[in-house]
Amino acid sequence: MTEVHQLSRTDARRIAVRAQLLASPRPTDVLDVVRHLTLLQHDPVSAVAPSADLVLWSRLGSSYSTQELRDALDRQELIDHRGLLRPAEDIALYRADMANWPGPEPLRPWQHDLRDWVEANDACRLDILERLRGDGPLPISELPDSSHLPWASSGWNNDKNVQQLLKTMVARGEVATAGRDDRERLWDLAERIYPDDPVPDADEAKRLRDERRLLALGIARARGPEVNEDGIVGDTGEPAVVEGVKGVKGEWRVDPTQLGQPFKGRAALLSPLDRLVYDRKRMDELFEFDYTLEMYKPAATRIWGYYALPILYGDRLVGKLDGTADRKSGVFRINAIHQDVPFTLAMTTAVDREIADLATWLELELDVTSRRTG
Repeated sequence: MTEVHQLSRTDARRIAVRAQLLASPRPTDVLDVVRHLTLLQHDPVSAVAPSADLVLWSRLGSSYSTQELRDALDRQELIDHRGLLRPAEDIALYRADMANWPGPEPLRPWQHDLRDWVEANDACRLDILERLRGDGPLPISELPDSSHLPWASSGWNNDKNVQQLLKTMVARGEVATAGRDDRERLWDLAERIYPDDPVPDADEAKRLRDERRLLALGIARARGPEVNEDGIVGDTGEPAVVEGVKGVKGEWRVDPTQLGQPFKGRAALLSPLDRLVYDRKRMDELFEFDYTLEMYKPAATRIWGYYALPILYGDRLVGKLDGTADRKSGVFRINAIHQDVPFTLAMTTAVDREIADLATWLELELDVTSRRTG
């Protein structure tokens, strides 16, 4: 019978931080980092910097050049799959599900509806493929909308036929993101983008995805919402219980190679979409950290700022940095440093060093005139 590991919150946090390459020493290679993390979220919001770049800077420091990420995408060493940048060699682990679209039987009602909608618009799907085959890669604005049955929604996606059809064609493995022209996504045939690697069967592909994900997270739940597959790991690893965290026995899975390892923490400023904090439920239970990305809130209701960066110190999330990259003025403006716990002198020194490094990496002057703490 497999032992159920009894972990303190400190144990669990240290495993998570170390697995996310946020302990010392820092990694040194962009591709190695992405391969280990398994993904970067491709989000263009750049109040400080785009999230993918912030995630890499948090690990690599100011030696990281954003051109390295662009070059990896241009060489198709990394591939944008459904808004997530993944190592090219991992795409085969998702192509197994593409071949089985819209999913294994029995289908759910929404899967039946989606399949029927795609079938009703098969002529439009074929038109898009023909246009890409001849002229791709192309932005969505240059793809034909010859749909027969409009896409119906509650309003946001109403009549966005080509956009919705492209999503299903990505899920079917027919088209793929081929880069961006400024901020507009380009589309092409998937056969021109995806490597021609052997595709495992669906069960083996899921097992390998789960294993890769647990290596990246260190500790995660076995199961959860299907829409959050990147936060759950199935039955891989070994069962664990985290002291003080409610849940059923074996709900947590831990990477056994992380158990008992030494831990040397450091300070880090994190993207709001960093995987250490992206699963807010896991963040709350393991780190007991109160955080919400407030960019979608009215300014008057924000507590921490438009795009506040969580502050990691050692194995604790200790505050938020409200900063703005004002590129027009050439400054990185520190609006506030919110301290969830009183900073010691050592914490202040380490966090200030990271802020200065971030400004250097952004190639902006550091402006702390409006800085406040609390």
